[in-house]
Amino acid sequence: MHDLADQVALVTGASRGIGRQVALNLSSHGAAVILASRSREDSEVVAESIREQGGKALAIQMDVGEPDQVENALAHVKEHFERVDILVNNAGITRDNLLLRMKVGEWRQVLNVNLDGVFYVTRKVVMGMLRQRYGRVINITSVVGQMGNPGQVNYVASKAGIIGLTKALAREVASRNITVNAVAPGFIETDMTANLKEQIRDQLRDNVPLKRLGTVEDVAYGVLFLASKEAGYITGHVLNINGGMYM
Repeated sequence: MHDLADQVALVTGASRGIGRQVALNLSSHGAAVILASRSREDSEVVAESIREQGGKALAIQMDVGEPDQVENALAHVKEHFERVDILVNNAGITRDNLLLRMKVGEWRQVLNVNLDGVFYVTRKVVMGMLRQRYGRVINITSVVGQMGNPGQVNYVASKAGIIGLTKALAREVASRNITVNAVAPGFIETDMTANLKEQIRDQLRDNVPLKRLGTVEDVAYGVLFLASKEAGYITGHVLNINGGMYM
């Protein structure tokens, strides 16, 4: 099940957290993985671990918020792989602040990376998927894009925008056997949540019906399913992986 042999996957924000685990999971099921992040050195660490396990991996530097850099990086990818079958748009940042205190730069930076970046990368990759009449696009959104969160109007807007983009693109490319879906994680055990005070972590946990924070593995398995041929009749869908926090 979920055999990805001969598939090529591109994962953005792949050097740590959810992106790293997604890349490892796709590789363990047979996919060759392109790991993109702003630091090629950080992605190379993950790529090397994949190679040590017998997988194929290529680390590239790519700031998804810079369209010229996206174009150059994907041209480099084309030199190594004929195509991209699976695209996972995971790269994202936060610049939290209350609306009345938020600087224009904080708003624009988050929207540029989190939402514009999905547009820049997907636009280039989907061109190849249309030609080959096959593809899987999986966009990482967030539970807060569905339910809101104070102090994160920029982040929430970007993640809600990803949901809209997902549904619109799913309708545009469905006739070419390309599915476009989103995964909406809840609060996940990552570097960011590890730095929270214990009291705040307890409050977050209390708001989750399953009474635990999610793991990167929880999210990665959801992405794996949507990337597989078994999910071929699912498109325009938002898969909630949040322990019941939002229903």
